[in-house]
Amino acid sequence: MTGATGTGISEQAARRRTFAIISHPDAGKTTLTEKFLLYAGAVTEAGAVQARSGRRKATSDWMAMEQQRGISISSTVLQFTYRDHVVNLLDTPGHRDFSEDTYRVLAAADAAVMVLDVAKGIEAQTLKLFEVCRSRNLPIITFLNKYDRPGRDPLELLDEIASQIKLSPTPVTWPVGVPGDFRGVIDRRTGDFVRFTRTVRGATAVPEEMVAADQAARQEGDAWEQATEECSLLAEVGADLDPKSFLSGESSPMFVGSALTNFGVRHLLDAVVDLAPAPEPRDDVAGELRPLESGLSGFVFKIQANMNPAHRDHIAFVRVCSGHFERGMTVTHAPTGRPFATKYASSVFGSDRETIDEAFPGDVIGLVNASDLRIGDTLYDGDRVVFPGIPTFAPELFVRARARDTGRYKQFRRGLEQMEREGVVQVLFDLDDGTVPILAAVGQMQFEVFAHRLEHEFGAAVDLSPTPYTVARRTDDATVAKLAGTTGATVMKRHDGTKLALFESMFWLQRVEKQHPDGCFEVILTGTTGQA
Repeated sequence: MTGATGTGISEQAARRRTFAIISHPDAGKTTLTEKFLLYAGAVTEAGAVQARSGRRKATSDWMAMEQQRGISISSTVLQFTYRDHVVNLLDTPGHRDFSEDTYRVLAAADAAVMVLDVAKGIEAQTLKLFEVCRSRNLPIITFLNKYDRPGRDPLELLDEIASQIKLSPTPVTWPVGVPGDFRGVIDRRTGDFVRFTRTVRGATAVPEEMVAADQAARQEGDAWEQATEECSLLAEVGADLDPKSFLSGESSPMFVGSALTNFGVRHLLDAVVDLAPAPEPRDDVAGELRPLESGLSGFVFKIQANMNPAHRDHIAFVRVCSGHFERGMTVTHAPTGRPFATKYASSVFGSDRETIDEAFPGDVIGLVNASDLRIGDTLYDGDRVVFPGIPTFAPELFVRARARDTGRYKQFRRGLEQMEREGVVQVLFDLDDGTVPILAAVGQMQFEVFAHRLEHEFGAAVDLSPTPYTVARRTDDATVAKLAGTTGATVMKRHDGTKLALFESMFWLQRVEKQHPDGCFEVILTGTTGQA
């Protein structure tokens, strides 16, 4: 195979920015995603994408159930160009029931944008997502959203961010006017006042008027005076942009605006390009860095079926970590050691896809109908490499699943296997009887998505019935033998052979642990994600 030189690969990687957007539900994450596309020229109006077939709706929430409920259920990959940079935007679910999907997506990101509702500040899910980012050492840019609506004092929010997530906010833009009476922002780097004006429904980019300080003082009056006093206070306490502490995860550049009306969106998108890190070499399972200039390598972080109902196929999303990808090249599938052809490789834009010829570190490629791939699997060319796997979450809810129509059992099993591969739910079977599985999940809505998709995508309605189990622990063969006949417990297995002991309550788990102190009851459940 011929490809780009090492120097060319490094130069291409330097142009990449791969980041995720995280937020609490209803903080405006999906709206912000669409406005990024608007300002990058990927859409002519918010919600309408220019495609070969003409203008049509293509929001990041492409799944029918998402559009019905108005929430993000599945993560989405969007690639676009902005200021001669290739931006890979990973939109994540905001609802806590899908936090496992968010965790997987964050494994593929180099930075994150944390969106906060100015009226609500730090919320429970925001805090949980931040902890995931911190565990992965992701630099975070903060966006105070919905400033055009009534909300809390921004200085109060700074204190909350610093105290609750132990991250020093360093405002880059600062609002003129109180929440609900938003006049514009002061760019603290230059002292410029940028006045924003509304556009109809926020469908087009906002005209930005640069106003001199003396003119702003006359026209904005008390609002300007208060804003400049607050900027002076921020300078006195040293809350200034510090790229070094940002990249080390100690501080967070903060921007203020309103995604709905497009206020501050350009500033934030510029910050992604100017501040977020380019792709860097990643550690393999042995803790050794894989140089960007090495042979192609990447890992699967997401699998999604039926993104385009006309095709009825599925895509494995691969984050490129090193090397130069060329369509048609043959790589090695690390878990099996077998060759894997990449003839059907695509770039992904929401539910849309286009065939791509090449990709570089930081890019996300979609491999169509890659049925042998699972989440966490490593693909490589040249020197062998295996990247760390992506952990699964310990499930908290358990239901039994039965096909409503036994005549549709084949479709039921096909849908079951596909959604287990995607990570929609964990699928557990009895050790001896594999006909009626137990579905395990972190949140109730995962079951709702499973049932909805099974009926509408696979034509197999399903009945879900409760089980008495509330706790799961990974176990081994020796412990399984000891648990035979134990009250309040059962043992199930996953597709990869992992055995899980399910208990009706923590009381039963603790009782069994006392009876079998040498038993295996591991809290963290990890799958065969990327292991050879």
